[in-house]
Order: sequence, then C-alpha cells, then structure tokens
Amino acid sequence: MSVRTRFAPSPTGYLHIGGVRTALYSWLHARQQGGRFILRIEDTDVERSTPEATVAILEGMAWLGLDWDEGPFYQMRRMDRYREVLAQMLAAGTAYHCYCSREEVDAMREEQRQRGEKPRYDGRCRQRTTAPEGVAPVIRFRSPDDGETVVEDLIHGTVRFQNSEMDDLIIARSDGTPTYNFCVVVDDWDMGITHVIRGDDHLNNTPRQMQILQALGARVPVYAHVPMILGPDKQKLSKRHGAVSVLEYREQGFLPDALLNFLVRLGWSHGDQEIFTREEMVEFFRIDAVNKAASAFNPEKLLWINAQHMQRLTPEGLARHLLPYLGGVGVTESLLASGPELPAVVALLQERSKTLVEMAAAAEMFYVAPVAGEPKEVEKHLHGQGALLATMTQALGALPNWEAAAIHSVIQELAVTHAGGKMGKVAQPLRVAVAGRAVSPPIDATLALLGKEETLARLRRAGRWA
Repeated sequence: MSVRTRFAPSPTGYLHIGGVRTALYSWLHARQQGGRFILRIEDTDVERSTPEATVAILEGMAWLGLDWDEGPFYQMRRMDRYREVLAQMLAAGTAYHCYCSREEVDAMREEQRQRGEKPRYDGRCRQRTTAPEGVAPVIRFRSPDDGETVVEDLIHGTVRFQNSEMDDLIIARSDGTPTYNFCVVVDDWDMGITHVIRGDDHLNNTPRQMQILQALGARVPVYAHVPMILGPDKQKLSKRHGAVSVLEYREQGFLPDALLNFLVRLGWSHGDQEIFTREEMVEFFRIDAVNKAASAFNPEKLLWINAQHMQRLTPEGLARHLLPYLGGVGVTESLLASGPELPAVVALLQERSKTLVEMAAAAEMFYVAPVAGEPKEVEKHLHGQGALLATMTQALGALPNWEAAAIHSVIQELAVTHAGGKMGKVAQPLRVAVAGRAVSPPIDATLALLGKEETLARLRRAGRWA
C-alpha cells in the first residue's frame, strides 16, 4: 500500500516551527517512500480560527517548499460527512445519545473522587431507552470496558492504555457539531492516511482514535509521535525564542532550506553530518530514527546553518534569494540596473553574511552612495585627513587599469609614503570615505566593484566631511 501522510494544522494561530518540523517529517516520509502528502486545515474551532491564520499557514508552507499532493481540505466543509458517520455509529450501537447535564456529570465525578476513584463518565446513558423532554443530547462513543489499547509507535515504541481508564468520549456536542477526536478519525479514514506523524502531545488521544477507527471497521494507521521542541532554557518554547510565525524567519533573512535543515536535526541525525540539502534529507531521513527526547532550540546554531547554506549557493542563486530584501535598504530596480552586477556583489559578501537581511544591509553601499558617514567613524578616520583624501583621489584617478590588484598596489604605496607602511591607516579612511562606515569587504575588491567614476566621486564628496 502506498504511503499517505498528512499535516493538519489548526488556523487558531500562525504556523510556528514546532508545526513546521511535524510537517517536514511527514513530508519527508512521504517523499522518501514515494507516497503522497496531504494538507488538511482543521478549522472546526470557529471562535478561534481566522482567515489570516489560514493564509499564513499556506504561505508558510509554500515559502518552505513543503508542497502537498492533495488538499488543502477544510473540516468545516465536511460537516455532512461527519453527520453521516455519526448516524451510522448510532445505528450500529457504537455510539449513543447522552442526556446528562453538565451538573449531573460534575456531581458524578465528585462522588468518584470522594471514593478515591478516577473521575470518569460512568456510561449511565448507555442503556437509556427514553429521551427526556427539552434536553439536547451529546453523542458519546461506546468505549470498550476492558482489555487494553496498544499503540505501536514508531518513535516511542509500544505504549499500552488500559481501556478501563478511558470513559465514553463525547464525539458530538449538544448543538450537533462533531468534536476534534471524531473529525480527525473520519478524515484519516476517508483520506486513506497510512502514517500519522504528529506531536507527542497527541499521544493520549491516540487510543481513543484507534478505538473509533476499529469500531468503524477502518484500517488503523501507523503512528509516530514527535517529541517537543524546548527553548534554550529547556522550558516550553515561547515567542521569545522560536515560537513565532515561520514567516518571521523569512523576514529575518533565513533561507527556507536552512530552516528545514535546522529543524530536521532537532531530533534526528545521520552520522555526524550537519548540513543537508533537501535531496539529502529525503534520501537519508527515517521516521523511526527520530529520538524520543525533546530537543532544544538553539538560535546560534540556526544562524550558523543559514550561513553555511548561503555559502554553498552559487552567487547567482543567492542573488535571487537576496532580491526581495534590497528594497528594505533603499536599493531600487533602477539603482540595481545602474550599479554593479548583483551576483558579483553577492560573491564579495557571501563569506561574511549570516542572513539575507545582513547581506542586504552590506550590499547597500554598492548602489547607494552615503550622504554622510557614520559620525563616530568620520571623526576617528577622516577628521584632519583632507590632504590624504586628495592624494588618494589623485593616485587612484591616475590608474589606467581599474582592477583589484592595481588598486591594492596604490593603497600599499600610499601606506608607505603617508602612514609608515601601516595599511590600516590608509585603508580605513578610504573605506569610510566610500562606504560611510568602517566595515566592508576587502577595500581593493570593493573599489574594483564600485567602479572608477563612482569611487572618485565618493572620495571627493568625503573630502567635505574631513
């Protein structure tokens, strides 16, 4: 049977990295097995679900390249199907109407607590033959009274649940709307899901869902419950460190493949390998090799992995990723067209940038001349250096071949004649003059890329700052 996995987020909040890792593991398993990956939006929580969250989920999945083969399916559009199955179960006796009020159930559980028993619904409506007037019933699943339900989990191994510990689950509310555990079962059944990969906070729901599937005569899927992601402080992941919309990582300048690489390693490994291409993840990933223990989110590790992925791209490929970020630093299309070729700029910045936002900020100087230098750097490197700037302008202007090697020779000569051979005494004023700041790629390569005319124009302008 062909493998069919699913990712089923709820649009009550944005897609965060815990959800992304679950989606990634499901996607990888389907792709690795030549199966199908289904996207399902579980939007039955009408009060908390929002269209904005749904859009953000779809946009996040698309940005990450976690393409789905079927869907997205929406639970709210499947209500007729849920009611059909509920009717079947009532007719078969595997579900029944319960007329107990909330107060009656609360009193029942309080009596059980006083007797030292585990509070649970005692099934008193199972045998009820008459319906009290004016009471809208819930529908409960008739859970097995004895024996055990065994979950053979691919990650946690064999997990046993005593049926006597589970009461009759409500599968439809008094207003007729089906509950989460019931909708999930019908969806997985109808969609032919063979492998359910999800967070281990769902593990306690699994025996109930298995029982309902068995009552329907449906095939029970294989389960794999993925451990939680913790914050750096080993506490539950919070917005302060990671539990934010995945699209915020796009805004911060992370590459989608780098984020997926980071997430796949939170709980899974392949020898000592740290950096994976998407193709390698598909080839090597095994869901039954995921660790049981929770993993900690490490922001520094994410930055390092992103930098590695940036360095491994071709300048042309990385330039395509960089383009959307340049507008944020004032680099327009017309400036791009009149300035250096973007892949050449990228090649110069590739080894020193950790994010696309950082690279865009560094690339700005190649397209936008500084109106004024950073005051602190101007004071430190240019104050009283008007004569040196004039000499630089004259020496560089006399160069017949505008190449990095020739520029380097000029800077060396100026260092010998004007700074006792100290390159920094010439290179730093030159850097601040053309970039407006004291940090840039190697100054000879920077000037070569800026071009002769632009470099000389910036030097003349900086003469006024000195």
